[in-house]
Amino acid sequence: MWETAAAGFSAMGSEARLKVLKTLVRAGQAGLTVGEIQDRTGIAPSTLAHHLRFLAAGGVVEQEKVGRSTINRANYDELRNLAQFILAECCADEVGKAANDG
Repeated sequence: MWETAAAGFSAMGSEARLKVLKTLVRAGQAGLTVGEIQDRTGIAPSTLAHHLRFLAAGGVVEQEKVGRSTINRANYDELRNLAQFILAECCADEVGKAANDG
């Protein structure tokens, strides 16, 4: 899981990629074409294609070829896994500290 989590977090490691991912999250399961993402983010097509490839390689975006278009969707399952991974041990040390302080 560490390797998968690192890849997912790395994929989101730029302001532009976070903007693209948030745009796809807002779009829901229907997803968006590259043109629609460009319209909503203002990111140049060649740069956008690079960011989408990076997000897809990190597993946080899924791409589906439909005719001549590519539909891009947030991978909600992977995003939930990443959130659970980072929060899994939330506050674990607080419990031990509170018990030792009393």
